[in-house]
Amino acid sequence: MIDLTLAEIAEITGGRVVGDPSVLVTGDVEYDSRKIGPGGLFLAFAGEKVDGHDFAAAAVERGAAAVLGSRDTGVPGVVVEDPLAAVAALARAVVARLHDLTVIGLTGSSGKTTTKDYIGQLLSRLGPTVALPGSLNNELGFPYTVLRASEKTRFLVLEMGARGVGHIRYLTDIARPSIGVVLNIGAAHIGEFGSKEGTALAKGELVEALPSTGVAVLNADDPLVAGMAPRTSARVVLVGSTGSLTASGVTLDAGGRAAYTISDGVRTGTVQLTTAGEHQVANTLAAGAVALAAGMAFDDLVAALSEVGIASERRMDVYTRPDGVTIVDDSYNANPSSTSAALRALAAMGGGKRTTAVLGFMAELGEHEVSGHAEVGRLAAELGVDRLIAVTGNAGPILDGAAGVAGWRGTGLLAGDQAAAIEILRHDLRADDVVLVKGSRYRTWDVADWLRRPEEVQPT
Repeated sequence: MIDLTLAEIAEITGGRVVGDPSVLVTGDVEYDSRKIGPGGLFLAFAGEKVDGHDFAAAAVERGAAAVLGSRDTGVPGVVVEDPLAAVAALARAVVARLHDLTVIGLTGSSGKTTTKDYIGQLLSRLGPTVALPGSLNNELGFPYTVLRASEKTRFLVLEMGARGVGHIRYLTDIARPSIGVVLNIGAAHIGEFGSKEGTALAKGELVEALPSTGVAVLNADDPLVAGMAPRTSARVVLVGSTGSLTASGVTLDAGGRAAYTISDGVRTGTVQLTTAGEHQVANTLAAGAVALAAGMAFDDLVAALSEVGIASERRMDVYTRPDGVTIVDDSYNANPSSTSAALRALAAMGGGKRTTAVLGFMAELGEHEVSGHAEVGRLAAELGVDRLIAVTGNAGPILDGAAGVAGWRGTGLLAGDQAAAIEILRHDLRADDVVLVKGSRYRTWDVADWLRRPEEVQPT
């Protein structure tokens, strides 16, 4: 963050200074007292289970210059009525002072975090870039990321999540992007949005926020995304099988990694990705369009796309054990679109090996819960996945969907929880198996951790 005194922070947030107003915050903002560094600002939130104010003194002992919270904790700081609103105000003020900063925002139903990682890696070749690992895309994570920018930062890459109309508009009011990316519209959070059209209405708030001098990168192969073009005054760049930046001739190697020909309509090049899954083609193409808009040369982009990789954990993280078992850890989150993409990658990586998909419950599907799970089960069977392990009863329709596919010779098993899934694998895991683990943050990643270290990891 840029250096600010407590007096300046209080003025920005409408708060009250505790202690010396001239105290200078020179470090990063953190809401975990264990991560605070010298000169940092500790954000104290009163949660349902843990009250951050109780850790204020510990944060100062670790080097924090001050605390921003809703009550006086006896250490230097600023007291505000609403810490979350105060953090947003602080982030808004910091962006306003960074005149040489280019803000990139991206949203979509799936692939946001991975694409954000790609964009960050590409832009870091052009100048100092902030693109934090993980899915920091909500009312706290978004301004937290913004506040990592400083006078040296040239590019700030921001992921934007939404669970309703107005959410992305709120985030763009904190930091208005000049380059915006919409990846896709799927069934993620459809329980909140009601329909894909409702999702598109909310996600399109990003392109509406772009200035006329900005750039909107839209997926040409998703009609709901391509249809957002009239909603922006910015220059529209369509990417996909058609458009301004295209991918063609896609092939997959034995590791499920895609190669494709990229073209801007004038020049072409060959990209060989290091990450698994054909869906990474669309993700890297969108990232490439951002890099070109930011000034990267086409030939440099072709070379760079063949080098970018996964920066955030549990997202198509491929690991091969000494006994030859390959694990595809995509367990951070799941929806029908992302699970379908992961299943296609699993099938491509099979290559005559036995394939197993451990699939957890997909949350926030609303009335589409049963059909959404059945849909991925059908796809798994159609792709010839050998074993399906559905974790928890709510994921049971996955097995029903698979069973309805005529000619599927695979096996479907229902595990009551993660420990039960681990036991199934413990008793029937063969050398050279390929195992995908996918779920909606319901600790399905315990299975992936056990697969990596079967003798050390106990399920939680």
